[in-house]
Amino acid sequence: MLFQVQMDVRLPPDLDPDVLDRINAAEHARATEIQQAGKWPHLWRVAGRFANVSVFDVDGPDELHELVSSLPLYPYMEVEVTALAHHPGSIA
Repeated sequence: MLFQVQMDVRLPPDLDPDVLDRINAAEHARATEIQQAGKWPHLWRVAGRFANVSVFDVDGPDELHELVSSLPLYPYMEVEVTALAHHPGSIA
């Protein structure tokens, strides 16, 4: 199943910069793992914001939740999920 996922990161203003550096490094590593597994085929930065729009290709909503909630930045995210279906007019 394909899902569009918008992730907006809302960091607390008093977050220690060293803690943020460690979280960002762990986030990059985990995101890389998920992408290499073929579960996260599209990852797009939203220009000018600490946010992304992604497409996940997973077995269902439970797997999607497991993957997204495994991201180190997840506690600081606002996440919006939209299930996708093939459009009958698509030539792909």
